[in-house]
Amino acid sequence: MAQAALDEQLERGEQLRRDGVIIKTDDLWKTYVMGDQEIHAVSGADIEIRKGEYVAIMGPSGSGKSTLMNLIGCLDTPTAGLYYLNGNLVSRMDDDELARIRNKEIGFVFQTFNLLPRATALHNVELPLIYAGFSSNERIEKAKTALRAVDLEARMYHKPNELSGGQRQRVAVARALVNNPSILLADEPTGALDTATGNEIMALFERLHQQGNTIVLVTHEHDIALHAHRVVHIRDGKVERDEKIK
Repeated sequence: MAQAALDEQLERGEQLRRDGVIIKTDDLWKTYVMGDQEIHAVSGADIEIRKGEYVAIMGPSGSGKSTLMNLIGCLDTPTAGLYYLNGNLVSRMDDDELARIRNKEIGFVFQTFNLLPRATALHNVELPLIYAGFSSNERIEKAKTALRAVDLEARMYHKPNELSGGQRQRVAVARALVNNPSILLADEPTGALDTATGNEIMALFERLHQQGNTIVLVTHEHDIALHAHRVVHIRDGKVERDEKIK
């Protein structure tokens, strides 16, 4: 790529950051080659999410929403197009750079919690801070603060098998928050929970949003998507509709 074009892209990233745009995709594509076929899982997606927004990405199974989530979460790289995350042009980064950005900019919450079974809640929450290079004392204080934010300070020394499903997901949310990321990215966060517990977790997300966190929620469930303030509908790898609902 010509240096002038690269400089222009980097300057655009700085402008997006100044404007408070956390996520910006331009004509984003992800194509898989299977034999002599090309499968376009994401087909030219244009999305813009600003700091402090609460957005649900919704679509049926096979719509491309999970692939889009992997691109937004820097777990995968696009085939074509541009992706800026908090001003960083991540669509041009290598694997090592993507790993650093993931740890710094994104807090992940998964359907299956992804907790270490033999570690306490406190240690599970500490983990991203170990990779970020914080001292032991700093890690403990930050992890305690994150657990306090999800009303789980009293259970910090319990292991996952000593916690309910809702409490495990709260530990996962605390772990996602501990690095003070640019976005909280939640993939079907209530999928493994009963309805009442799922509603408690969604109430927690609403509270975190009110405290200023930017939340991107990926779901196929209409009632869960309605907890967000804006819904981006994905179908056949494209943005079918983008609507503000609150």
